[in-house]
Parts: sequence; structure tokens; C-alpha cells
Amino acid sequence: MSSSESREDESKEEDKDNEANKLLQHHSSSTSSSSDNEEEVAYESGDKITIVDFDYVDGDEDSNVTPPFSWKKLWMFTGPGFLMSIAFLDPGNLEGDLQAGAIAGYSLLWLLMWATIMGLLIQLLSARVGVATGRHLAELCRDEYPNWARYVLWFMAELALIGADIQEVIGSAIAIQILSHGVLPLWAGVLITASDCFFFLFLENYGVRKLEAAFAVLIAIMGLSFAWMFGDTKPNGKELLMGILLPRLSSKTIRQAVGVVGCVIMPHNVFLHSALVQSRKIDPQKKGRVQEAINYYSIESSAALFVSFMINLFVTTVFAKGFYGTKQAKSIGLVNAGQYLEEKYGGGLVPILYIWGIGLLAAGQSSTITGTYAGQFIMGGFLNLRLKKWLRALITRSFAIVPTIIVAIVFNTSESSLDILNEWLNVLQSMQIPFALIPLLTMVSNEQIMGPFKVGPVLERVAWTVAALIMVINGFLLFDFVLSEVKGLLFGFIVCSCTGAYVAFIVYLVSRSGALPSTWANRLPKGFSLTKN
Repeated sequence: MSSSESREDESKEEDKDNEANKLLQHHSSSTSSSSDNEEEVAYESGDKITIVDFDYVDGDEDSNVTPPFSWKKLWMFTGPGFLMSIAFLDPGNLEGDLQAGAIAGYSLLWLLMWATIMGLLIQLLSARVGVATGRHLAELCRDEYPNWARYVLWFMAELALIGADIQEVIGSAIAIQILSHGVLPLWAGVLITASDCFFFLFLENYGVRKLEAAFAVLIAIMGLSFAWMFGDTKPNGKELLMGILLPRLSSKTIRQAVGVVGCVIMPHNVFLHSALVQSRKIDPQKKGRVQEAINYYSIESSAALFVSFMINLFVTTVFAKGFYGTKQAKSIGLVNAGQYLEEKYGGGLVPILYIWGIGLLAAGQSSTITGTYAGQFIMGGFLNLRLKKWLRALITRSFAIVPTIIVAIVFNTSESSLDILNEWLNVLQSMQIPFALIPLLTMVSNEQIMGPFKVGPVLERVAWTVAALIMVINGFLLFDFVLSEVKGLLFGFIVCSCTGAYVAFIVYLVSRSGALPSTWANRLPKGFSLTKN
């Protein structure tokens, strides 16, 4: 063998050794990284569901080509969308439905449909962010915004979550009170509902699919209960169809219309869905696989929100048929709805009061569990906490349960006070909507974050238009509520000061999103820079 051949062989061996060392170093660093981040990702690798490929043998596919549609694969991707849809069916939404039906009759059904469609668009964008980046929205916000803005966003998300959770837990407690013939007071129902945290942790230990199956059962219970009520009350089919197809709005029903839209978009749900979609193993390096996941999640989420729309439709039409135009219409709320239904429709094979109670209990229990789930992702993502899941769930649960018990004890004997509190909570959540929607649209429109899965200019404009519409509608609710409730010079000054800071932060978030024309952005103060600090 010549010396040149010998040197060539040695060179090849060195290259192989170097390559092997690099692979070992990469494996070591990735293992170390995954170990370091083990408790801060949405789902650990071992907890994720592996998508079995029915179309290709390993290595026999083009990574840039989206595989053909498969019903089996759709079933494997089904789950996250139905967990997300629970927020469209929580007790707060049911109260908005029954009040819209009692006060506005069938006239706002078209708005319920379009609000659900707008909500679907927002949730599809949330899922898109989670699939394309492999990270959920709270984690992306942690990296995208400076520390002060990140902490403000986290605080706002927690406020929205606590407000939603109080409504959900109180809704469950009301259902328990109904089903126990009034033996169990509200505070006892709150304590019983608080135990669902441990039920959730128990189910999660047996895998994501078991948890998804439990939610499917709860949604089925809601669907059957409210469909039974719908069948018992026999709403007018012609008026129902006209209500869906013919847009109508009067000055007397504006507040209910705002409530219908405001109840559909839940801030914590935007964060939740971007994390839920990561429960399936998807290779982010394969463009075709990412697009496939986005397609399946879009189908699944659409089906889930169609089911939620039908359930909301059942509740609205039942109360439209029974109470529209009556004296009770303006006084009906979540607390006394069962009693009014019993007086109106009486017994039957199964008393309608208990059918309502069962459906309300399923709505409350399922939404409180998803609230706990969302709280884990929000806290872990924004704060980068390295906590065990059970501990994070317990902390998140305590944030909501403690104030809820206080609320239950204070308002246990006053239905009207509980309804006023519910209005305050609706306003609280409405205020937080911009702090979920603006970061979402910022991320999904950023090519550096989304890569080839950045939304196109048309969809981007549509999404910003929908977000602006939702924020304006909720702004009207906030303005109307402030005018009616704020009294006194000092309180008014505090509210005005907080409103100024609130609007300034929204302008800051929009300025960083790239949604403003450059000529406008250049006129903003230096503190409102479009570039990342």
C-alpha cells in the first residue's frame, strides 16, 4: 500500500471518528437538555401518542409531501379539539345562552353561529402555532417579549383563568345543590368540585387517551341532557331556522348579543389548545407531517365546535321557547334557571330540573378540569417553572378554589348578588382577551417563528379583523359595565388610570406584532419599539 493511500485511509478514519464524536456530543447535549427541560414541556416524550403510519414503510416517503387522508389517522389525532371545546360549554356560556334565549328569543342564534365560527378560527391558529413550533403559546411569549411584558401577560392570563374557574366551580356547585335537593350548600359543592384536580391527575397517569375519553363521556352527557330538554320543550322549528339564517339585532338585545360573543372566546383556551396538540408525536423536520397534523386537527376541531354549537343551540332555544316575552325573562340566571324550568315544564318521565342539573354538572366538572390543565401550561410556560405536574396542578387549583369558597360562603343566600358577581367576572375575562389574541396573531404571522407555516396575507388580515371585532365587542361590554357600575370621583379616577395603562399595553403589544403600517409604527415612542428587546 502506498503512503498516499495510507494517509487517505487514515484521513477517512479520522473523519469517521470526528463524525461519531459529534453525534455523541449532540446526543449527550440533547439528552442533557431534555433532562433539564423534562418538567417544563407540555408533554414528556414518553407521554406522547405515536401516530402509526398506515401509508408508508419507514424511509419510503417524501418528507415534504403531505400523506393522503386516512380515517384511522383522523381517529388517532382526535381528542385535543374536544378538550378545547369544553370552554365553549362551561357554565358561564350556558348562562349567556339561557339569558339570550329568555330575553332575545330566537333572534340571536345567527350570532351564536358566527361567534362559534370566529372562535374556531382563533383555535385553529392556536393549534397551528403549537404544531409548527413544537411549543405552546405561553412558552413562545416567554421568549418573544421582555421580562416585564411577560410577567404582565402571565398575570393577565392568571386573572382570566381565575375568573373562569370561579364561574365553572360555582356552576358545578349549583348543579350539586340541585341534584342533592338543596341538602348540600354551595360551599360544599365547591369542595366536592375541587377534588376533580386529583381525579384529573389520576386519569393523566393512565395516558392522554384515557383523559380524552373521560371528556368525551362528559360532552356526551351534556349533549344528551340538553337534547332531551330540547325534545321535551319542542321549540318552534321555523323560528329556530329563521333565527340562524336571518341576522336580527335590536337595541333591547345588544347586551345579550355582546354576551353571546364574549362568552365564546376564552383567553385561557387560546393558550390551552396550542399545548394540547403537542400530545401527538410529530417530526417537526418533516414538512409533510406537520401539514398533515394541522389538517387533521382542523377537521377534529371543526367537528368538536359543531357539537358545542348544537349544545349551546339547545340551551338557547329551550329558554327562548319557555321564557321569551314573560315576566321572568330578565330575572333568570344560572342559580334559578332549574327552578324556573321545573315550574314551566313540571315533571315527566325524568323531571326537567334534574336533566338540567346533570347537564350543568357535566359542564362544570369538565371545564374545571380543563381549567386546571390550562393553568399548568400557563404557569409553566410563562415562568419556566421546573415543578412536578401534581404540584403545579395543586398550586393552580388553589388560586381559584380559595376565592371561590369565599364567594360561595358570602353569596350563598343571595341569588341577585351572585348574578352581579357573574357580570363582574365576565367583564374581568373580557378585559384579558387582547392579551391572548394579540400574542397569538403575532406568533402565527412571524416567519422566523413559524417558518413555512406562517399564515398568508389574506388569512392574516381576516384573523386581525376578527380579533379586532372581538376586542371591540368586549370593549363595549366593559364600557357599558363601567358606566352602570362605577360611581364616585375617586373610584372613577382609579378606573380611568387603569384604563389608560390597559390601552397603552395593548398598543405596545400591537406595535410589536408588525400589524401596524410602518408609517404609524415610526411615530410611536421609543418604548413601543417593533423590534424585540
